[in-house]
Amino acid sequence: MQLRLLQHRPRTGPHEHRVVQPLRPLRHTSLFAPEPIGLLLGDHDGLNRLAGLFSFAAYSRHTVVHVPLRDAVPPDEGRGERVDLVLAHHSYGLRPSVWPRLRRTPGPGTPLTVRTDEARTGRDGAAWRERAARPGCRDELRHALHARTLFLFGSRDVFAEAAMSCAFAAGWGPRQKGVAQGRLALVSSLPGLARRPGGGHPYEVLICYKPYPPYTHFTPPGRSARRRRPTAASP
Repeated sequence: MQLRLLQHRPRTGPHEHRVVQPLRPLRHTSLFAPEPIGLLLGDHDGLNRLAGLFSFAAYSRHTVVHVPLRDAVPPDEGRGERVDLVLAHHSYGLRPSVWPRLRRTPGPGTPLTVRTDEARTGRDGAAWRERAARPGCRDELRHALHARTLFLFGSRDVFAEAAMSCAFAAGWGPRQKGVAQGRLALVSSLPGLARRPGGGHPYEVLICYKPYPPYTHFTPPGRSARRRRPTAASP
């Protein structure tokens, strides 16, 4: 998959950071903070590009991926606080408290085009699923909420599995019942979110497909977008 990004090089003291964002905003994708259940709503384009961004983050240990989502078109479903998304390897050491300063002083951006490797992403996601099924697996997605932003910190493999979850939702969401009438369809979820301390309901981010209005533009997979006009010989 080809991703068109915007790359920034902000500084905090002597440290330079590499921050990338989508070149075009994900206009019809929204994220509601997990408290403890969050919701990621998106159309095919948004979920598909999120899959690519998770895949890019999986193999970019020294890069922070910032996905602005608060300014997207407000959805007519979902509740709670809408937030942006930041992805970073746990080894990067990004502190959420530093993020507002990085966001305010991004520096001049330069266009960047990258390609993701879906086959490699699929293999690494499968490796994570195999490990996660074993007792005691600690390869998790750690998260934090700060400055109206959801931070996800993880390893290559758990980010790869998150990419596969978004790709699955982008591909199978349009096939679900009721989406042509504008209803959302729960298709998957983000994998491996760390459990809350002390028990209680586990943290979850549900991934839902939802086309954007007007719904007359929506064509289910396998059906021609332009219907043929019946002829006189048609029954």
